[in-house]
Amino acid sequence: MSRIRSVATSAAHKGREALEINRRTVLAAAGAVSLSAGVGYALRPTDREAAPAAAEEQPVAEGRRAAAAALAPYTKGTTLASVAAPRNSSGYQRLGDGAGWSRVLRSDLAAAKSGRESRRTALAAFVQFTDLHLMDVQHPLRLEYVRVHDRHAWRPHEALTVPGAVSLVERVNALRGAPVTGSPLHFVMTTGDNTDNNAHSELEWFMKVMSGGRITPNTGDPKHYEGVQNSGMKLYWQASSTVRDQDKALGFPHLAGYLAAAIREVKSPGLNLPWYSTVGNHDALPLGCYGSHADPYLVQAAVAGKKLMSVGDADAKKLQDAIHNAQDPKGSGYRDFLKAHARSMRSVTADEKRAPYTPAEYLKAHLDPAYQGLGPVGHGYSSANVAAGTQYYAFRISDDVIGISLDTTDAGGHYDGSIGTVQLAWLEKTLKENKDSYAVVFSHHTSQSMTNTRPDPAHPSDRRHTGAEVVTLLNRHANVLAWVNGHIHRNLVTPHKASNGNTFWEITTASHVDYPHLARIVELVDNKDGTISLFTTLIESAAPHRTDFSDLSQTGLAALYRELAFNAPGASKALAGNPTDRNTELVLKKA
Repeated sequence: MSRIRSVATSAAHKGREALEINRRTVLAAAGAVSLSAGVGYALRPTDREAAPAAAEEQPVAEGRRAAAAALAPYTKGTTLASVAAPRNSSGYQRLGDGAGWSRVLRSDLAAAKSGRESRRTALAAFVQFTDLHLMDVQHPLRLEYVRVHDRHAWRPHEALTVPGAVSLVERVNALRGAPVTGSPLHFVMTTGDNTDNNAHSELEWFMKVMSGGRITPNTGDPKHYEGVQNSGMKLYWQASSTVRDQDKALGFPHLAGYLAAAIREVKSPGLNLPWYSTVGNHDALPLGCYGSHADPYLVQAAVAGKKLMSVGDADAKKLQDAIHNAQDPKGSGYRDFLKAHARSMRSVTADEKRAPYTPAEYLKAHLDPAYQGLGPVGHGYSSANVAAGTQYYAFRISDDVIGISLDTTDAGGHYDGSIGTVQLAWLEKTLKENKDSYAVVFSHHTSQSMTNTRPDPAHPSDRRHTGAEVVTLLNRHANVLAWVNGHIHRNLVTPHKASNGNTFWEITTASHVDYPHLARIVELVDNKDGTISLFTTLIESAAPHRTDFSDLSQTGLAALYRELAFNAPGASKALAGNPTDRNTELVLKKA
């Protein structure tokens, strides 16, 4: 049976939480204040609390209450049971129910000892979402036209990100326990790129997907879609018209009414678990790559009534190369590009909701009571984060485990990440002062994609550090079990071992915008033999694997989202990773 004690957002505490910031939020606030004051950190009791009570009242995220009967593994709805698979081998491929993925034992860091199945006890269980990329597909600043050079620069399924994400929420809500231990799931952590274009519209959709509400995934004209998919251009899938476009030539269907359905209201039940948030580059930067919040031309272009939909191959390549090679981190070259193509733009309906949001506005949205859902207040962030201009925090997961959410985005621009000296010092301090607890670190970027050390314009003296430096820091602490992240849209599990004998696993999960559209359950267990096991189990959305082209309901669109993504021209077929990166048991020595 699990030893986890959950106290943060139970029904008994919910009313009190509505009246005051819960204790976890106050503690996170202390961590943010410590950046400037040099005192306090995220898990330290506040002055107003009695010291003897602190150990007993350390809040954690709450999952479902354990059943009275003995807990049992729950694999229904996971990729252990079934995974979407193609039913035909050529042309446009229809999906159906496929064989599940087996669990793979990985003993790279420690030997697995026999009999552990009967000895182990659960320490924690949670779900990771990553790279939802909720997308305002009619946004004027989007770069769909780069598809003339790179087929995957625009994807036929992009208009369905919202119903797809809601279906993922429905999958989590249907789970009745963790796949291995049967332990209640305690929270969901989303590891960034929750939005795609850094637009207010997308931020509102994300908050409602996670916490519940009605969403109309449409901007501009309230009644009609205005974008590349009704442009008549053969470069894009013209789903609702009879135009013989490039995608229909590959077998994509003609679906009358598709665009009207894609912008129709969607209802999210919201997660029936508390959820936490980690920021990604698409959340922090316009288009995920430009440090352009101060550029008045680009801010105005985001809300204005003009949209560029077509350029030549040479211009598209030049723009894409500039982004990939970090030649234009401030977006000044992109601004000049748009000005040069102003006469080619088409008229669309202007909309203020498309304006880029700032980091402070991102934090305030999380603190908005309208989006509290099952909590916690701020979903990890606090008013102190707003005051200090920070987007990182620590929280207690269970009696024996803390969570640490990092901000690896670089406000200076470009899509790869890094971390500042101040945050790095805070990470070291948090790990040291919680050396008696195991630690799970969350970030958007992977260790290998943190190579962008461009200075933060707001803090030019705060030197930036690479992922390799973060690995070195984590390796100094025997209590670190895992670093959980996303960004690369691919499943990957990497062992890290230091010369001092310390070890941890880096768990990278595929996106929910590129096929195979996955999230991941992570279970931490003590094997009671000197080892810890981390079990990772991938899940798909609740949408059926088989699609029906005549079904344009919310569920039908979520199923179509997956199938269109599978068939997207230029899409990689390797994002699911190897079997060793999917459903695993990851063993390491107990600190």
